[in-house]
Amino acid sequence: MEMLLPLLLLCSAFGSTQPAVYFTEQFKDGDAWESRWIESKHKSDYGKFKLTAGKFYGDSEENKGIQTSQDAKFYARSAKFQPFSNEGKTLIIQFTVKHEQKIDCGGGYIKLFPADVDQEAIHGETEYYVMFGPDICGYITKKVHVILNYKGKNHLIKKEITCKDDELTHLYTLILKPDQTYEVKIDNEKVGSGTLEEDWDFLPAKKIKDPEAKKPEDWDDRETIDDENDKKPEDWDKPENIPDPEAKKPEDWDDEMDGEWEPPMIPNQEYKGEWKPGQLKNPDFKGAWVHPEIDNPEYAPDDNMYKFQNIGVIGLDLWQVKSGTIFDNFLITDDEKYAEEFGNETWQKTKVRYLLVEVGMSKVHTIS
Repeated sequence: MEMLLPLLLLCSAFGSTQPAVYFTEQFKDGDAWESRWIESKHKSDYGKFKLTAGKFYGDSEENKGIQTSQDAKFYARSAKFQPFSNEGKTLIIQFTVKHEQKIDCGGGYIKLFPADVDQEAIHGETEYYVMFGPDICGYITKKVHVILNYKGKNHLIKKEITCKDDELTHLYTLILKPDQTYEVKIDNEKVGSGTLEEDWDFLPAKKIKDPEAKKPEDWDDRETIDDENDKKPEDWDKPENIPDPEAKKPEDWDDEMDGEWEPPMIPNQEYKGEWKPGQLKNPDFKGAWVHPEIDNPEYAPDDNMYKFQNIGVIGLDLWQVKSGTIFDNFLITDDEKYAEEFGNETWQKTKVRYLLVEVGMSKVHTIS
């Protein structure tokens, strides 16, 4: 696990209470990352990652990350760290993603695994705790995945959170709190938040329809009724189509060969459709019947939906049609302020440098 000088300086700013930093990775030591990030052997043809800052950057060294390098491939690499539980603590997962290839279809998310996962056997069906990050496919799917495992089952967030789809580097942050709330940030700006119980289907509904309740037989939910005094006019009924009066039997028509000639039909201008009596307000109208609800006997609150007992591996297990995505600046911590400052010292600082030096100040507003 890497700890950089700027981060240590940041720690000192927090005084005696330092944040717990469970994992960081910024790929600062050349090819040594390959020994930390283990490739799965579940398939023999996984795509290869390469260390690069990409085609454009704010700093050629600071912006180096691992980039998908082969089109139409699955990728599966993971890094191990000291196992921990987030019980009673905030869990923050953060990393940067740069789709400099203008991705058309593919994932840019991470997975957080239990510490005892077999890293050389990781694949798409391997059980994980958290799946978080952007996923893009065509013009329709451009979302941030937040999938949480609860009692062995993966649950997708019910809210739609839109991801970034440009070619720049973006910072993705997931915050899970012990009070069962969460927050999603992109570029240190909140884009989604709420409670675990409301935004995931972890638990059965608190209320259900009373199975014993039935709508009373005399319940009248008709807002209007037919006017009994309204009568259909005697000249109402007209055919919908009539023979075309201007049609003429062709001169070469042979009744014996062609059958009896019949003129084509045309819409009848006098046709009025089905007659219906006028409507009156129903004096017995009681409104829409609402099915009464009762407490769901299967519902039980759970204060531990946020908790993962044995976190110990972070992985990139994804598919990409067009390669070129760069992953960098991984951080797992328990301190929101620290994560925000980490983002400012990594993603934000080099982004500003790129915009000012490479793009030019006049164009900053168009792509920032």
